[in-house]
Amino acid sequence: MMLPFPIAHPDSTAAVERGRKLFAGPVDFLKGVVAMDGLPPGDRIEVCFAGRSNVGKSSLINALTNRKGLARASNTPGRTQEINFFELGDERYLVDLPGYGFANAPVAVVEKWQRLLKAYLSGRVNLRRAFVLIDSRHGIKKVDQDIMALLDSSAVTFQVVMTKLDKIKDKDREKVLTQVRTALSKHPAAFPELILTSSEKGEGIPTLRAVIEGLI
Repeated sequence: MMLPFPIAHPDSTAAVERGRKLFAGPVDFLKGVVAMDGLPPGDRIEVCFAGRSNVGKSSLINALTNRKGLARASNTPGRTQEINFFELGDERYLVDLPGYGFANAPVAVVEKWQRLLKAYLSGRVNLRRAFVLIDSRHGIKKVDQDIMALLDSSAVTFQVVMTKLDKIKDKDREKVLTQVRTALSKHPAAFPELILTSSEKGEGIPTLRAVIEGLI
């Protein structure tokens, strides 16, 4: 029986190679945006990465691009309140959204960021997919459900990327995957495949590259 939300695999070795070539090319930081009027023109295909603080978002972006310091991890969750844009070649943007679910940021800062996030998600017509990162050890939490509901209401297709796969024992993996699949079944904007990754081990990185390359 086919499971709901099966694990994604590349269509072919050719797809993996196209993804590798894309990310082997130029990837450059463009700008950090703190207000809607600072967004670059929506003239490129765009994908964004969202995830709660400490989910491994910076590590994943660095592993994807094979550049150690491209996305900077912060030791203070919630410190960076910018939407960071990276140029991926001449035709795509990678967009790094600030980590959500942080406890240490002032309420006013959180509210300002939430307004910016909602405006970005609802108004960016060239945004092809959001990748929502979920820690493999913890599964989907309330703050993740909130961002997924926002993506549903914004009609933005999102795909779950499980991170830190190397940190969870095989016997615990199926339990977490069942929880994730059950939660995703309630979200109409959820793309029906999961991507399992380990930035440390490189697992799933070729698949994610191939998926992004295929969003043309």
